[in-house]
Amino acid sequence: MTLTIPDNRIINFGVFAACVVTIIIVLYMEHVMLLSPCGLCITQRVFVILCGFCCLASAIHNPPFIGQRNYAFLGASMCIFGSYFALRQIWLQSLPEDQIPACGPGFTYILENFPFMDLFNFLLIGDGNCAEVKYRFLGIFTIPQMSMAAYVLLFSTCMYIAFRKRLQDS
Repeated sequence: MTLTIPDNRIINFGVFAACVVTIIIVLYMEHVMLLSPCGLCITQRVFVILCGFCCLASAIHNPPFIGQRNYAFLGASMCIFGSYFALRQIWLQSLPEDQIPACGPGFTYILENFPFMDLFNFLLIGDGNCAEVKYRFLGIFTIPQMSMAAYVLLFSTCMYIAFRKRLQDS
């Protein structure tokens, strides 16, 4: 019995599905578990969604090899950007209490009462709210650590798609 590896189109649909499941999980955590997201959490969500859309576009478009490689690199770059924000939040959570930045107002308050650049800074830099560990998976892993693990898996899959033809030609 031989193992057949699915084509890139199926893998891209799989990455898109993984991104959808990830977003469903964080929405469950927000709306059912009542864990309000911080600015860095929201930014990480955006990059998961962008990675998913890159892979969905690739699956629907189904371009020749060079196009699939470009889509895969675009999806992988979204994972790199998202990883930066996950690492920043992991770093904030590891700071001693006396070094944690001050907490600012919530996302909706900033959205309603401040200029866009303040909202943009809130989403990109985070504040003391981002340093709070609100939940641990299996009692060990924080939400940004799990986000980082998801980005590593998504990035690896995108890189596999990008270099798959070269690997198969060898």
